[in-house]
Amino acid sequence: MMLPTHAVVGLALATPLALLAPEFATAALTGGFVGGVLPDLDLYAGHRRSLHYPTGYTLAAIFVGLGALLLQTQLLVALAFLLVGAAAHCRMDRYGGGLELRPWEETSERAVYDHVRGRWRTPKRWIRYDGSPQDIVLLVVVSTPVAAVLNGPFQWVVLVALLVGGTYGLLRQRLAELAPTIFEQVP
Repeated sequence: MMLPTHAVVGLALATPLALLAPEFATAALTGGFVGGVLPDLDLYAGHRRSLHYPTGYTLAAIFVGLGALLLQTQLLVALAFLLVGAAAHCRMDRYGGGLELRPWEETSERAVYDHVRGRWRTPKRWIRYDGSPQDIVLLVVVSTPVAAVLNGPFQWVVLVALLVGGTYGLLRQRLAELAPTIFEQVP
């Protein structure tokens, strides 16, 4: 799935705590957003392997989440939601298409690398590819209640994610055609 979808899902996972415990809203929402984005920072260096840890993030989220529940510090709340957002990101990549420039062609059986099992997990293709119509629908469905509930900078993040995601979805297949030419020009 595309990065705006991951980012908004990270925010969505933190939104209930932001409503129930407003004193932790900024920490939870920031952590959820960063966690939703973090795994894709490996885009140009071992994408979906270097920073994608589907099992590791999940286990760490459980332990840090328990610590946040007991100690109730801003840092632990932020870290817990960062890990939850990153774990959700890795799971979502498995539900999407394979790791390839044109995932709609379904030529790759690599969705996300599982470091615990030492092998690639296969894509389920429930969301056919990043920027697909299904991905846009998921982004809108998740964004709508989050944008309605949040205010301030986080509401703007959701609106920007909708704009960027929608634009990317419209251009996705054209961008795949242009990519080889662009990559030849980039050092």
